[in-house]
Amino acid sequence: MESGKQPRIEETSTTFLRKLRPYLSRRWLSLLLIIVGIGLLGYVGNEYWGMYRSQQKLETEWEQQAASVVTPGHAPISADHMLTRVIVPKINLDAIVVEGASRKDLSDGPGHMKQTATPGEVGNAVITGHRDTFFRHIYELVKGDQIQIRRNGRVFTYQVTGKRIVMPEDLSVIKPTTDPQLTLITCYPTYYIGPAPKRLVVFSKLVDSSDYGQPSKQAQAHSGQYQ
Repeated sequence: MESGKQPRIEETSTTFLRKLRPYLSRRWLSLLLIIVGIGLLGYVGNEYWGMYRSQQKLETEWEQQAASVVTPGHAPISADHMLTRVIVPKINLDAIVVEGASRKDLSDGPGHMKQTATPGEVGNAVITGHRDTFFRHIYELVKGDQIQIRRNGRVFTYQVTGKRIVMPEDLSVIKPTTDPQLTLITCYPTYYIGPAPKRLVVFSKLVDSSDYGQPSKQAQAHSGQYQ
């Protein structure tokens, strides 16, 4: 009698475990996904926090440079250490540009490609940025929109002339020019999941320049019409 019950109990236990296994698997999978999600959120949050701190530090340094340029007696700052600020009113972009376009450089801010012209000078100055941070909205820019560069006590105003979507290997967009231009580049499509396969390029030309804190030539000419 007892020996007959034992196989029946084992069979019942095995059946119960077999039925329970899918629920346990789903539970562990759900727990694993939650842990992975929390980890990703923590990583992204840490990246954004590091970027914010870097920009705060760079902005303080930029303000000090801007003050020293207009203050007599201060030693000149070398071109290699002179910071650039890019402002695009239409998309509320205001960031300090770093030198270099490596992944590490771009984690601190938009990056100036070192082999291209210095922003504000003759030639094609190229600045790149991540599509999910600083350059998230540059796809909204259209012909006529303004981009402002502040550097070395000067304000350079560029006007967007067009934009183009190219493949990463298309280097024609960074080729030198004989006139002062500014080119912004980011990955495309903007909301693509994973490494984006293309590049969005925004072209602009220099239309005005002035000393920092002083009215531009355009503003002076405009005000002169009413005098």
